[in-house]
Amino acid sequence: MHGLARVVRRAAAPGRLSVSRAGGAGARPWGWGLALGLALGVKVPAGCEADEAEPNLTSLPSPRGFGAAIERGRDLVRRIKDEAGIPGILVGVSVDGQEVWSEGLGYADVENRVVCKPETIMRIASISKCLTMMAVAKLWEEGKLDLDAPVQKYVPEFPEKVYEGEKVTITTRLLVSHLSGIRHYEKDITKVKEEKEKANRALKPTKPCQDKEQKEKEGKGIERTDSVKLRKEHEGEVKSRNSKPGRKDKEFEQEEYYLKEKFESVIESLKIFKNDPLFFKPGSQFLYSTYGFTLLSAVVERVSGQKFTDYMLKMFRDLDMLSTVLDDNEAMIYNRARCYVYNKKGRLVNAPYVDNSYKWAGGGFLSSVGDLLKFGNALLYSYQAGQFKNTKGRLLPGYLKPETVTMMWTPVPKTEVSWDRDGKYAMAWAVVEKKQQCGCCRQQRHYASHTGGAVGASSVLLILPEELDSEATDTGLVAPPRGVIVTIICNMQSVSLNSTALKIAREFDKEKRAQYTG
Repeated sequence: MHGLARVVRRAAAPGRLSVSRAGGAGARPWGWGLALGLALGVKVPAGCEADEAEPNLTSLPSPRGFGAAIERGRDLVRRIKDEAGIPGILVGVSVDGQEVWSEGLGYADVENRVVCKPETIMRIASISKCLTMMAVAKLWEEGKLDLDAPVQKYVPEFPEKVYEGEKVTITTRLLVSHLSGIRHYEKDITKVKEEKEKANRALKPTKPCQDKEQKEKEGKGIERTDSVKLRKEHEGEVKSRNSKPGRKDKEFEQEEYYLKEKFESVIESLKIFKNDPLFFKPGSQFLYSTYGFTLLSAVVERVSGQKFTDYMLKMFRDLDMLSTVLDDNEAMIYNRARCYVYNKKGRLVNAPYVDNSYKWAGGGFLSSVGDLLKFGNALLYSYQAGQFKNTKGRLLPGYLKPETVTMMWTPVPKTEVSWDRDGKYAMAWAVVEKKQQCGCCRQQRHYASHTGGAVGASSVLLILPEELDSEATDTGLVAPPRGVIVTIICNMQSVSLNSTALKIAREFDKEKRAQYTG
């Protein structure tokens, strides 16, 4: 049993709406289709009831349907589900601002045989960093937050830092790009440096003689390495071949990943790391740090004058993300999925109990695929709104200014991305820039993404903007947002989802192009 799927699409003829099961047959008259949609619990996007709102703002036809892309996308999701042994997985896709596919496969609750559905809510892990960045950007636009001021200006409880005898400054700008020097879950700086060196060596090509020497060394030490690896594997985790390399695998071995203490405020949670030494001079190196975002949440709290959690929930309401909430163990949250891991015997078990109140900003929110698509579209709209001219004031402003999103999606020097070798880290987003080195060869599209790994959960949100035609935007022939957004969430940890999301995005982008040119 694979759960439920939902597709909402505009018919080619004006005044008709097709509401169907994913992969279903063609359009039906508007009234009959709406009745069927209501019976199935389908959400009809605003503006689908009639074609009266701003009819001249867009001259391109609305997407007619994505049956072929949905089938290919479903196959990709089933593959990753089967390969990683995922109990339940959710996928959502929007094209040009409209949700065209959302589906749940497998089980949200294995014990009680509750199937996944589009409304299922799961841990989104580090996608929470993108949500927090939206709040930071809004406060910066309002002139309340200086990105380059020392964090002690807003959070005096965080002590001033010294590195190698020199007084150093940590700023909000450094925090959002993981350049602050604040540690992640690993406290041992030597181990962190060793892992980074190994990762760098793995990426560098070696000469044949070096390869031979390396193989000989590996052959001598393989038995010892395997025994150490087995001994270090966290009880309750079996790594699949889809597990993320490096950071995401290692962090599940850290005790702090499984904290059970409930913190009443973000200021209180600073005590975990605020007195620890920096791993490097701020701004000199990259080290992914969820604790850096815990400090960031304290900055947001002080700048906004509200509790961090209250400010975020208000922002979610403004963005119409009504299913996005705190990962609170005590709260009654309808449609919440259970989280799972595999134990050392390879059996599926419930994930360990954890309390994520120490990292709301960096990995403490729950959401649905529908809400994450709304969030992605709000960003994409904001990013593209400034490119459209001659709309005679009919185009509403974005939640953020276009130049703000451009700043957020500009790669930052000295950064790296563990889940996408083509990307660089920007401001709480990984960004791949447009590039093509040779004709008739691989073309690199511009997109932004972020993955997440939590206890018993993995996630990804990917935004693939359309490459807009300057003439069309100058004459107002198209309306934002233009592009494909894909999100995938599952209730199993250590699953790499970014490449699957990118493949799905390309399938829908290809089918959209075929519709407009066919």
